[in-house]
Amino acid sequence: MNYQIIIKRIDTVNEVEGYWSDEDFIQLLEKFNFPDGATAEKKNLPELLEMAISDYEPNEAAEIVLKYKLGNQLNDGQIEQIAHNMLIDKVCEEYPEIEMQGTLFHVNQLLFKAYNGKFPNAKASVVHFSMTPTDGEVQKLTAENVLKLLNNGLSDRNLIKRLFENQMSRNIPFPEAQGIVWELTTQDNINYSLVTSENWLNNEDITVSEFEAILEEIEDEA
Repeated sequence: MNYQIIIKRIDTVNEVEGYWSDEDFIQLLEKFNFPDGATAEKKNLPELLEMAISDYEPNEAAEIVLKYKLGNQLNDGQIEQIAHNMLIDKVCEEYPEIEMQGTLFHVNQLLFKAYNGKFPNAKASVVHFSMTPTDGEVQKLTAENVLKLLNNGLSDRNLIKRLFENQMSRNIPFPEAQGIVWELTTQDNINYSLVTSENWLNNEDITVSEFEAILEEIEDEA
């Protein structure tokens, strides 16, 4: 199916609003030995958590938050290693398990704020765009669909194109797309917002803001 794509803008942000819920804040406050989170005013929870976190050593705090978010996917040794590395590098951009990079970004930025910059400052991109079919019915697009359709508007220097050239340009499965795209939202299946790492996609990666692309049906690999 043919699509007309318009990339409206890319916003660079330090945090993604709404990622941490009030329940997250309450549970984390408890883990940082602040048991009264459940009775605190909801608007004060983020600030209370920052204060509670800052009473701990940075690597210790990182371990607590990492265990809360990724304890069912990583063992204690892995969590300890990541917590150590987070103070030195942007682990959320380098971690080999792509599907964990989004969570690592949110953890990193929570700690970055609490410690006033002791952790590296990673950034996310919020891409606002439209994808309008020119010869068929409107359908809801997946992360995989969207990245393949964006391919024609991206510079050859773009990291996604360099690492996944075949998946981006051919009608073969692209399972990594789910980890690259942290959030994909739409109200009408034409206008979309996509959240990803600035490392994956940023303003400098866009060569044209309006272009056409063809979405082919994915062939299952035998």
